[in-house]
Amino acid sequence: MADPNADAVVRQMRDAIIDTDLKLVQAINSRLAMVARLRAYKRAQGMEFVDQAREDWMHSYLQAANQGPLTSEGLREIYGHLLDLTKRETREDPPA
Repeated sequence: MADPNADAVVRQMRDAIIDTDLKLVQAINSRLAMVARLRAYKRAQGMEFVDQAREDWMHSYLQAANQGPLTSEGLREIYGHLLDLTKRETREDPPA
């Protein structure tokens, strides 16, 4: 059996995948920083942080923009995880 670590095509595809993964991490960190700023502003203005209507709109907007191969169900799942992560990571009182 061929060694995938020695295969040039496998190495090239793996390199492309890790480059994309790095971009995902950078995008998530950027999103977290923006949401933290928004959360602080809303707090200072006496506004509630979570806006369910806005979250519903964002889900619909992203579903319409998604051209696949990510399925609608997959997008809903990953975006739900992203919203949960964002709320947890931008809390002022992180768990001990």
